[in-house]
Amino acid sequence: MPNHILDTFFKPQSIAVVGASPKENSIGRTLVENLQKDGFPGNIYPINPKHKEILGIPVFPSIAAVPADIDLAIVAVPIKGVADVMRECGQAKVSGAIIISAGGKEVGEEGEKIEADIHAAAQAYGIRYLGPNCMGILCPRSRLNASFAAHSVRPGSVALLSQSGAICSVILDLAESQNIGFSHFVSIGSMADLDFAEMIDYLGNDDQVRSILIYMENLVHHRKFMSAARSVSRVKPIIVVKSGRSEAAARAATSHTGALAGNDAAYNAAFQRAGIIRVDTIAQLFDCAEAMARTNRPLGGNLAIITNAGGLGVMAVDACSKWKREPAVLSPETVALLDKGLPPYWSRSNPIDILGDAPPERYLTAVRGVMAAPEVSGVLALLSPQAMTDPTAVAQTLIPEIKKQAKPFFAVWMGGQDVAAGIKLLNEAEIPTFGTPEEAVDTFMQMYSYTRNLELLQETPPRLSADLKVNTKPARTFIDECFKRQTLLLTEVEAKAILSTYGLPVNPTVTVSSAAAAAAAAKKLGFPVVVKIHSPEISHKSDVDGVRTFLKTEEEVAAAFEEIVNRSRAAKPGARIFGVTVQTQVEKSTLELILGAKKDPQFGPLLLFGLGGIHTEVLQEAAVDLPPLNLLLARRLMERTRIYKILKGYRNIPSANLELLEEVLVRLSQLVTDFPEIAELDINPLLISNGRPVCVDARILLEPSPVRAPRHLIIAPYPNQYESDWLLEDGTPVLLRPMKPEDESLVSEFLSNCSEDSIYFRYFQHIKKWTHEMLIRFTQNDYDRELGLMAVGQPPGPEVMLGVSRLVMASDRSTAEFAVIVADPWQGKGLGEKLLERIIEIARDNEVSKLYSEVLAANLPMLGLVEKLGFTIKAADQGVREVEMPLAVK
Repeated sequence: MPNHILDTFFKPQSIAVVGASPKENSIGRTLVENLQKDGFPGNIYPINPKHKEILGIPVFPSIAAVPADIDLAIVAVPIKGVADVMRECGQAKVSGAIIISAGGKEVGEEGEKIEADIHAAAQAYGIRYLGPNCMGILCPRSRLNASFAAHSVRPGSVALLSQSGAICSVILDLAESQNIGFSHFVSIGSMADLDFAEMIDYLGNDDQVRSILIYMENLVHHRKFMSAARSVSRVKPIIVVKSGRSEAAARAATSHTGALAGNDAAYNAAFQRAGIIRVDTIAQLFDCAEAMARTNRPLGGNLAIITNAGGLGVMAVDACSKWKREPAVLSPETVALLDKGLPPYWSRSNPIDILGDAPPERYLTAVRGVMAAPEVSGVLALLSPQAMTDPTAVAQTLIPEIKKQAKPFFAVWMGGQDVAAGIKLLNEAEIPTFGTPEEAVDTFMQMYSYTRNLELLQETPPRLSADLKVNTKPARTFIDECFKRQTLLLTEVEAKAILSTYGLPVNPTVTVSSAAAAAAAAKKLGFPVVVKIHSPEISHKSDVDGVRTFLKTEEEVAAAFEEIVNRSRAAKPGARIFGVTVQTQVEKSTLELILGAKKDPQFGPLLLFGLGGIHTEVLQEAAVDLPPLNLLLARRLMERTRIYKILKGYRNIPSANLELLEEVLVRLSQLVTDFPEIAELDINPLLISNGRPVCVDARILLEPSPVRAPRHLIIAPYPNQYESDWLLEDGTPVLLRPMKPEDESLVSEFLSNCSEDSIYFRYFQHIKKWTHEMLIRFTQNDYDRELGLMAVGQPPGPEVMLGVSRLVMASDRSTAEFAVIVADPWQGKGLGEKLLERIIEIARDNEVSKLYSEVLAANLPMLGLVEKLGFTIKAADQGVREVEMPLAVK
């Protein structure tokens, strides 16, 4: 049997077609026909009690009647009978099923019940299944067409996953016409069991898959998806077209943040954080598929545009501007090189207009020149059929040159019959071709966005100047007390109290219930002051004219009290009016910001940063991200807004303290990480006073949470529960803690303290130089599947890394691999045993079933340690020992 459950679907040895039929144009017949047509090499068992033979293959009345093992069942019977089929499959020990049948949850409550019965039957027998309501799968490498698709697929290196069978049919048709091949083609259906995450994990480990394309309508297991996508996108691109950009969720929002952070913003934030390329249309998805399969991705965003028609060049430049990019600026050296081979009247800038009479040789000169230019990351050649330009000859001339180049090349031969032969030659040469300049530019920029994603994923964040100190206990007390009082929409004072416990900077605020008390409070705080209405029913104070600023005397404050209380009572007759708040007046700020959080039902909390004030929802100048944040992610969130340029200093506006703003965002991220009860949170406005951020107004909306922190997040936060203190045998104090992305310098120093033998025993090879790419592989862990537990020296000694144990878990937690290394100065002091003991405890805590590793036979100390702790040891090839330990699941 296959080793991986998805091998059952992509590499089956035998297939049963349940619901096979001899009827022309039926799904049951097409399934059998497609298996035969694509040359499936295994056994095919049609199942139908009413027939004896279909397409020359003997038919069996039931799964039980098949006198052989069955790997995969394709089920195409009415959906009400599918649960019974699953039970039959379970009794026959069939491990996988593709459920073609429709009529499940997509039709309503009755369908949901049917799907629940199917799922229960499958779970009872341990059957994994694809669907329901899917078209099936195609895998050319296995000569497998387990679908009712009208077309087969050519072999290729692109994998496609789609929730829509109709979209699958469209792409198959387009692929056939443009000679595009696929490694795997999967109609994933309703995802009642197998989902995007498991497919991405599997395809990510397949060396013959270069990129993964997804047509997505929704997600079902968001955290699993993010974990898989963040892991795989580091090694191969994932491109998604997501349908449905509804803002329905935002309409019911209580806060500004809720209005801005809609459902589509959540998907955007998730895709960006996972390193996924998002495209807008099926055409763009298909263009990316072609380009990813045929050319290298650009290492930069600087595009050279070569054209024989000025108008086409302008169109390409306009397309670049949509991405907020300009074409590559040609260096004087490149211009001089092109001057030697191009006519005197060429444009001498980018776009490189080589004039309407351009022969093939002139195109070749331009392509060679810009391909050699270090300032150019990719080349777009535009051709308009003109009397003196032969589209076919240009293609013939360019193809050998393009094949020699590493930089990506994109061709747009615009026209009809005149350019058809040239396009055909380019396609046959595996050179990406496009119908318009806009399509080519979009594809280039989307491919570059993947390069940029990788760069961002591989950046090392700066370390906080000091550990982030937060006071969780009073925040928990305040929130619990609000629930007891059934106060879910917190007042400004209650919200600021919670923010203060997490170190967010708020201006001093006092509540008062009379004009005299307001005047006295203002005198104590110091003038000028701000007076605001204090009512749990009035969230947006400016809506009732409930704010007075820059009050400079006790008389002004007392008058303001009376005026805004009376106005608020008139505007909101049923509102409870507690009085007013008196606050210190923050120096008037040129820029008002908003920081916020909103809990999405599927994605968990979303963090928002942008332009604040009363026009927030109208201008909608904001960016969204997911917690947890570190300083680098906080900076990237700010950079995605246009106001970031102003924050850096603009004309007469001084720069803000961006480091403090980053820290504020990190603290806000920690707050919503710790408290899943926070449904919405607004800090609006956050003012910049003398360069420093101050929260001058805030509101929080609470709601009960069905899950405890941090399971409400779709990205696993730093697991501080695994921190512990310990002493080495010589008395050295150490902190055992999970590794962080900020730890790159500590890891680099640690490896320099390891001898060649220690490195060889751990990594099975001699490594002379540790690159940034290697170090971030250690430090940037997805805590849902990998954890490095490091031992760090504590005062009175210096902060130094002494050793590390690592746990890498399979996506289903069935197994986990471990490793341990201790730097030479600290060996023999009990640290290796302690690190391995803790990794075993963490593996158990994560419900890992089996822990294993490979150890060199010459590494006698490690073999002695694992034997002492209860691992079994057996010999493997080439001087390696396999060690493993079954773990009892809690």
